[in-house]
Amino acid sequence: MTTTPAPAAAKSPAPPPRSVLLDPAFLRLWAGTTASGLATWALPFVLGLAVLHRDLGAAGLGLVLAARTAGFLAAVTVGGVLADRHSRRAVVLWSALAAAAAAPLLAAGLGRSLVLMTFAAALAGAGQGACRPAFQALTAETVEPARRQQANAALTMAVRGSTLAGPTLTALLAAFLDVRTLLLGIGALWLVAALAPGKGGVVARASEAAPGTEAAAEAATSGAASGSAAATSGAASGSAAAASEKASGTPAPDAVSPSAAAAGSVAVPSVRTGFRAEFLDGIREARRHPWFLAGLAALVAVIALGYSATSVALPLISRDRYGTEWVLAAAMTAYTVGALVGALVIARLRPRSQGWAAFAGLGAYGVAPLSLMLPVHPAVVVAAYAVAGVGIELFNVPWFTATQREVAPDKLARVSSLDFLVSYGLAPVGLALIAPAIGHFGVTPVLAVCAAACFLVPAAAALVPTARHFARTAPVEERAG
Repeated sequence: MTTTPAPAAAKSPAPPPRSVLLDPAFLRLWAGTTASGLATWALPFVLGLAVLHRDLGAAGLGLVLAARTAGFLAAVTVGGVLADRHSRRAVVLWSALAAAAAAPLLAAGLGRSLVLMTFAAALAGAGQGACRPAFQALTAETVEPARRQQANAALTMAVRGSTLAGPTLTALLAAFLDVRTLLLGIGALWLVAALAPGKGGVVARASEAAPGTEAAAEAATSGAASGSAAATSGAASGSAAAASEKASGTPAPDAVSPSAAAAGSVAVPSVRTGFRAEFLDGIREARRHPWFLAGLAALVAVIALGYSATSVALPLISRDRYGTEWVLAAAMTAYTVGALVGALVIARLRPRSQGWAAFAGLGAYGVAPLSLMLPVHPAVVVAAYAVAGVGIELFNVPWFTATQREVAPDKLARVSSLDFLVSYGLAPVGLALIAPAIGHFGVTPVLAVCAAACFLVPAAAALVPTARHFARTAPVEERAG
C-alpha cells in the first residue's frame, strides 16, 4: 500500500542578523581600535603643544615624527607576517604594549634628550604599524561576513569621530595638565588597545565559507584536479597544497585548504618558512586579485598626489587668497564630517556594483584640489572637502570588507600590511615632492595635474577585470538575474 508522504513543513524565514553593535566581542574590538586610533592621532598634536611650550624645537619635532613614520613602515610588514604566523590577538597585545611603553620614554626625554625621544617615537611607530594588519585580520575573525561592512563602518566612524573631537578634548586637557602627563595619557590609550580586544574566532566556523575561500580553492584545483567531480575538488586541492608544501618547504601560493579557510583559522605550515618567503607569499596572494592591485594603485595616486597637494596648498590659499585661517580650519573639519557621513551611509548601502561605486567615491577626492584651483567663494572649498570626505569612506569601507572576504584567511594580515605599507609609505614621498613642484611650477598647474590624477586613475582602475564587484565572481543575485 502506498502512502502519500506528509508535506514538508515550511521553513521559517531566518531571523534578521543582529546588529554588530550589540555583539560584545565586536564592542571590545571596537574599543581597542578606537583607543589605538585616538592614540595615533594624539601624539603629533601633543608634540606640537610641546613646541608651543618650548620643550621641543621645530627641528626636533620633525625628527621625532620622521622616526615614528620610519618605525611604522619597518614594522607593518613584520606585523603582517607575525599575525598570519601566530595569534592575531597576541600580535595586537604585544605591539600595543610596545607603543604604550614608548609613552613614558617620550615623557622622560622631553626637554632632556632628543635621542631618547627619537628612539621612543620609533618604538611607538613600530607598535602602531605592527598592530594595524593584525587588527584587520582580527576583525575578520570576530565578525561574520554578513556584518563586516557594518563593522568596518563603525570602526572608521570611531576613528573619524576621534579626529573631529580630539583637538577640542586635548586643548581642554592641556589647560589643566602638562605635556608629560598628556604623553602618559597616550600610553594609557595604548594599554586599552592592548587589553580590550578579546580572542578571535568568535565567528561560527562552520558557516565561514567566504567567496575568497572558494576562489582560493578554485585556483588551487585548476591545475591538479581538472577532471575531478565538483564534490571532491576541494579535498584534492587541499592535499595537493599540502604535498607541495611538504616537498618544497614553502606553502603553495594559491592553494588554501578549503576546510581551514572555511573555519576562518590561520593555517600553520608544517615546515616553518623564512620571513621573506612568507611575505612574498602574501604578495602572490595579492596578485591573485586584480581588483586589489587596481585599488591599491588608485589609492596611492589619490594619497600621494591629491591628498599631498591639498595638504600643502590649502594653508597657502587660505592665507593668500582668502586672508584668513578660517578656510583652512573649516575645510579640514568639513572633510572629517563628510567622512563620518560617508561611513554612516555605507554602513547600510549595498550597491550592486560595489567596486565601481567605491572607485567613484575615491575619485570624488579630485573636487578638493579642483576647488583650490578656482577663485571661488570659501563655502565652495568647504563643500568640496565635505564631498571628498564622503567619497573616501565610500571607498574605504567596501575596500576593507572585500579584502576580508576575498583574501585567503591565512594570508589576510600580510595582504593588509601590503596595503598599509604602500599607501602610507608613499604619502611622505608625495609631500616631499609636491612642495618643490609648487615652488617651481606654481600652485595652479600642480593642482590641475593632481586633480586629473584623482579623477582618471580610479576611473582606469574600475576597468580592470574583477573591479566591478571587488570579487572574482559577481554576486549570486546578479548571476541569477
